Amino acid sequence: MTDGHHFNNISLGGRGGGNPGQFKLYSGGLAWKKQGGGKIIEVDKADITSVTWMRIPKSYQLSVGTREGLSYRFFGFREQDVSSLTNFIQKSTGITPEEKQLSISGHNWGGIAINGNVLCFNVGSKEAFEVSLADVSQSQMQGKTDVVLEFHVDDTTGANEKDSLMDLSFHVPTSNTQFVGDEHRTSAQMLWQAISVQIDGGGSSETAVATFDGIAILTPRGRYSVELHQSFLRLQGQANDFKIQYSSILRLFVLPKSHNPHTFVVITLDPPIRKGQTLYPHIVIQFETETVVERELTLSEEVLAEKYKDRLESSYRGLIHEVFSMVLRGLSGAKMTRPSTFRSCQDGYAVKSSLKAEDGLLYPLEKGFFFLPKPPTLIPHEEIEYVEFERHGAGGASISSHYFDLLIKLKNDQEHLFRNIQRNEYHNLFNFISGKHIKILNLGDGQGRAGGVTAVLQSTDDDSVDPHLERIKNQAGNEESDEEDEDFVADKDDSGSPTDDSDEDGSDASLSGGEKESSKKEASSSKPPVKKKQKSVPDEGSQKKKPKKKKDPNAPKRAIAPFMYFSKAERANIKSSNPELATTEIAKKLGERWQKMSAEERQPYIEQSQVDKQRYAEESAAYRGATTQQGSGDGSE
Repeated sequence: MTDGHHFNNISLGGRGGGNPGQFKLYSGGLAWKKQGGGKIIEVDKADITSVTWMRIPKSYQLSVGTREGLSYRFFGFREQDVSSLTNFIQKSTGITPEEKQLSISGHNWGGIAINGNVLCFNVGSKEAFEVSLADVSQSQMQGKTDVVLEFHVDDTTGANEKDSLMDLSFHVPTSNTQFVGDEHRTSAQMLWQAISVQIDGGGSSETAVATFDGIAILTPRGRYSVELHQSFLRLQGQANDFKIQYSSILRLFVLPKSHNPHTFVVITLDPPIRKGQTLYPHIVIQFETETVVERELTLSEEVLAEKYKDRLESSYRGLIHEVFSMVLRGLSGAKMTRPSTFRSCQDGYAVKSSLKAEDGLLYPLEKGFFFLPKPPTLIPHEEIEYVEFERHGAGGASISSHYFDLLIKLKNDQEHLFRNIQRNEYHNLFNFISGKHIKILNLGDGQGRAGGVTAVLQSTDDDSVDPHLERIKNQAGNEESDEEDEDFVADKDDSGSPTDDSDEDGSDASLSGGEKESSKKEASSSKPPVKKKQKSVPDEGSQKKKPKKKKDPNAPKRAIAPFMYFSKAERANIKSSNPELATTEIAKKLGERWQKMSAEERQPYIEQSQVDKQRYAEESAAYRGATTQQGSGDGSE
């Protein structure tokens, strides 16, 4: 290649673990892109200040220093790559790469060198290890001779990391000649001060550039005070405190909700933040669209002119989501994505759908699809193998021609199924996807089932005939007429009351077969010909029901159904996401979600209910035994 070198399976070292990706070194600089999409690092050749080679286990590592004090480490190179890349770097940048040796002696004493925001621990002339001070959350003194560094393990970490560096301690004797102390400061304090100057964020005492209080964040859920600093942002809540480096921000999304007074601002991260064992690659913030705010940035004119020229202004006034996103973009340098040219049938930016039993909005963007708010799912177009339009509920118990599903198959064989999209959105989605040259699997030749689905969805008639639905109706109608002919027996003394009773309770015509069995049940459950006037006269059964109204406070509580466990778990989430909904509407939403859930998704709640049923059975047996001993009854049922 005349204009550079390309390498696959080159990993990026540092925070976030060794993520493999594609490395490109060209005459204008270097670039690295994470495999499968995500983080992209680009360094212009004018910003490169140092290049270093080091042999590490199984491969070679290339370290690149920049004018901003950052250091990037790429490893996975072969021995034959070193000479060719060294010559290319010399010709394109004029910098001669140095070669370092890795210390493998196992000694834990040596010297410290701080270059920009990189701390190197050297044993003699060889390097034992290096850490990026951008990964350090804070440093502190422990006693008079120890310096402790605490890392961002609780905030940002790699998704594939099993072990993470949490803290690092240096013991600095008073006789140290590298960091010489004085009457007021020990050698350890001198090292601590040198490190504190370089720590990302400058310590916890740095004043925030702008602060936004009481912001509703949907993932991770809660209300936070959001502080925007020069090199990081902080989310401070009642139970959680996250500190996120701007270097971890990939992109910002500003996506208004259609016909709703809220706007999503999504911060996409790589590596993600972590809360317990849960990783959050997207921070979903919900702003009230019509709220107007004014912010004065706590930055001097010199800093604005030198560091943020053409990126930030001294003050902002406008809608809160616009002010927040513009300030964050100026500080972090991240790119911002807004809604695409897609419009729904209601002139919105997204279509309503559900993913994994969660209702939300699917945003078709210029370079991908984004489902919000929960679970936030970003699907770049370049990762899509094909899409498929499916008729909603096809093959299931409930078939509706007014909705359809959208299946997105990725190149890594992962699938995302977006359910319950209104049928009148089909043409808008189809035209948008076709315009992006994404393969539509069931467009093709119109043969088989796929052709039938496409034909149904392309029809603009909402009342068009669904062949599957019609067949089921016809089958049900035939069964009903057959059963009526077999079961109905004319009788001179028949006043029509048995037929009326069966209509009120639900006709047996809905059952397929078993006519003789159902007629036997009717004969055993009701006395032969019961007259209508007897309904108003209380019989023995109705008299026995009256004492049951008096409930024994010592009686065991009945078992809770699976749906009630599901409602308890999800009611608060729906109410916080949609505070404008009434209680009846929340109950309706819960019912809709429960109906859409698969058997696998319902299983945890079914197991809870089964445990409760076992509890009720045991308590009922004990209760009946106790009442028998007291002589209150014979205990028989």
